[in-house]
Amino acid sequence: MKLYKLLSFSFLIATLTSCTFTENITINENGTGKFSVDMDGSALMEMAGDQIGSQMGADAKKDIDSTFTFKQLFEEKKDSIAKMSPEAQKELKKLENFVVTTKMSAEKKQFLMTMATDFKNVNELQDILQTASALQKLEGSANVGPMGSGFGNNNSKLSYTYDGKKFTRKAVIDKEKLAEVKKDSAADMSKMMFASSNYVIKYHFPKKIKKVSNPNALFSDDRKSITIQYTFTDYMENPDKLNFDVEFEK
Repeated sequence: MKLYKLLSFSFLIATLTSCTFTENITINENGTGKFSVDMDGSALMEMAGDQIGSQMGADAKKDIDSTFTFKQLFEEKKDSIAKMSPEAQKELKKLENFVVTTKMSAEKKQFLMTMATDFKNVNELQDILQTASALQKLEGSANVGPMGSGFGNNNSKLSYTYDGKKFTRKAVIDKEKLAEVKKDSAADMSKMMFASSNYVIKYHFPKKIKKVSNPNALFSDDRKSITIQYTFTDYMENPDKLNFDVEFEK
């Protein structure tokens, strides 16, 4: 299966039923780290694996275990990218180093997808999810967004900061864009599709955590990691609900 066909099909699955999206950040002692977004659509495979298999035809008869970079995908779509504006091309270039891993098995009722990249400083991740929504601009992919239709494009600007003493995740809502979306009838359909989906944040730090501003944060035994679960509806409609600060022990 071609990279773009596989990715497009994966995004389609993400829009159909309940999925769990997990945003992972691991920060090392020197400030470098890894960022990833995982999507678990196994619930859909459990409910409709046979129907999905028939849509995929011959590809459904074999398990898929695929790993590729967006750089490879962009090479496949280079003609379409060349027609895009310089600004859009620049946005896509930010995604080149992302590695996409997909595991799908109709027999095992499994569908897992991960987009991951390394970073030298957490500040590099500013608006990374919104940048990923630039994939929608690729020719022939009007309804395709990373990990599902419109994923990442929740009408906010997301930033991360970390200085060794404090970590902050902050989304600033574009109220004008959000108002426009709420007027769009497609928004109701999108809300319905993601009503039973969850958005989970899992962050791992090199220091013990003193406190987190979100009272629902769960700590690991060593207090160096936190997990916070939200509804996907909150992620899309109230992205500032996912804002929080983490303070570390000295």
